[in-house]
Amino acid sequence: MDEKILDWVTLAEKFSASGDPKSMRTAAREIFELDKNSAEGLAIMAESSLYLGNVEEAESLAGYALSVEANHLRGRLVLGGVAIKNLKLGEQLKIFDAVIADVHAELKTLQTRSNDLARQFKLKRREKTPADEELQQQLEKKFFIAQSILFKALGWSANSFYLAGDPARAAANLLEASTLTDRAEQAAEFYSKHLFLKNYRDVPPKQAKELARQYNSFFARVVPFTHDRKNFDADKKLHIGYISPDFREHALANFLLPLLENYDAENFSVTCYSTGKKDFVTEKLKALQVGWRDLIGKEPLTAARLIDGDNVDILVDLSGHSQDSCLPILAHKPAPVQICALGYTASTGLNTVDYFLSDKICSPKRNFADTFTEKILRLDTCCFCYAPGLIRDMPAQELRAPVLKNGFITFGNFNNFAKVSEDVLYMWRAILDGVPHSRLILKGKIFSLDDGRQLVRERLNKLSFPINRVEFRPYSPDYLEQYNEIDIALDTFPYTGGTTTCEALYMGVPVVTFRGKTHGARLSASILNSADVKELIANSPMDYVKKAIQLSKRKELIAAYHVGLREHVKISALMDRQKYIRELEKIYRAVWSDFCRSAPRKKFNSFKI
Repeated sequence: MDEKILDWVTLAEKFSASGDPKSMRTAAREIFELDKNSAEGLAIMAESSLYLGNVEEAESLAGYALSVEANHLRGRLVLGGVAIKNLKLGEQLKIFDAVIADVHAELKTLQTRSNDLARQFKLKRREKTPADEELQQQLEKKFFIAQSILFKALGWSANSFYLAGDPARAAANLLEASTLTDRAEQAAEFYSKHLFLKNYRDVPPKQAKELARQYNSFFARVVPFTHDRKNFDADKKLHIGYISPDFREHALANFLLPLLENYDAENFSVTCYSTGKKDFVTEKLKALQVGWRDLIGKEPLTAARLIDGDNVDILVDLSGHSQDSCLPILAHKPAPVQICALGYTASTGLNTVDYFLSDKICSPKRNFADTFTEKILRLDTCCFCYAPGLIRDMPAQELRAPVLKNGFITFGNFNNFAKVSEDVLYMWRAILDGVPHSRLILKGKIFSLDDGRQLVRERLNKLSFPINRVEFRPYSPDYLEQYNEIDIALDTFPYTGGTTTCEALYMGVPVVTFRGKTHGARLSASILNSADVKELIANSPMDYVKKAIQLSKRKELIAAYHVGLREHVKISALMDRQKYIRELEKIYRAVWSDFCRSAPRKKFNSFKI
């Protein structure tokens, strides 16, 4: 590649990294001044078009680039991005797999050439010449460009693999991507997503804890706030802050009302710190008797200063490592006591997060696989309190169980298909084998795509799954009503259902779950225990199969669940808002008292009221 063109490509890559597609186009035009048929110039123009939303133009330009240079990496990368925009899942996976493999090969070649050159100079086999200097610089620029393309391919492909039900591959790509950027905040974001996806499959407890702990290293230069001048009175009215990107139409909305509507206003004040998008649910929440701050778009340090300035005593993070995590804000320690709760099922790994909210079922004191860097707070009831209604009015349930009109059992699962591990599929196959003529309904986003359905079919066929007895349904807004067609819901593991388990129970559908060894693997068990349907909890995979088969044979019991389960759940601890928030407030008071006892005496005395 011509040296001047190489310089413009390097600059275009920097513009890409900084989110400046218009400047990328300028760099491409400069390349065309040097070579009007440059594949690199065409591909850069195509990439900028993709970022600007001109998908057809991006596809055309990338195709033109590949007609000039058949295996051009950036041109193929852009076509992968076009496939994402066009929802062509199979095409995405194929393109990104090939691009990642080829970039790895190119990087290896470039590194070998660079090492050979450096070795010659080190052994003083010859003197370094200006041409050698120029060659070394060219190799460095080419390495930078190839590595930048790899970074994008890994990041873009992660969403594709996740949607395709391969969270392990998605997590691995995100981990590698986190090592390819010099921007600490970007590396932390990719590693955070990696941690989130690791929850979808079994990870040994020690390894899970160490993986979480490594997240803290991204904030090594952050100096946490000290709160030296705050009031550390153990008995004062406590200011609780809840921070999340999901005060909106999101699964979290099903668990917010006990926190924001049922709290003890005499002894606690509450402020919500929203870092995400707004919608009609946001407006409903803002109408409650709580303080509200919009932090969207603010840098972590700026947001932390605002929270600190509000004198929040206990900050409760409701997102963990989920999308648009608030943990970079918590890394600054804007509140004296910080807790992770509700929105995540594993450790944050941050030193500045003091506690994780769990319960006695999810995290029993004995025989519990401790994967947390935080101290565990255990509620007697479930760590969730189900309070639906913010997003939509709950639909009426069909009181007649489907088996009574169909003559056969219909199993179902509406979880994200990424939660469906190979072990789960083997158990489901065993259940269908043990219940003649039964059906299985699977519903989720992956089934909205032709490619997605084909990928799942191929996966099931490899396991000799009775695919003729499986129905794939795309995601739809009326998914709750479709529970009326399910006799028995089958849970996933090791990442069990949360919202989906609550919704199924509320719609009168019994959920069979397997109680695992970690908080996330026991969440459905905790929900069922709190809903007082403990008989649906299995203690092993084989027990899971046995319970599902046995329940399928008892049509009268299935019918009874469908008639009475909603009312049963309504009066259970799972939906007892007052019991839940009073117990949680006792925990808030206890951890605050512990903090005050450990605070330096001079701080406590100086500001005690």
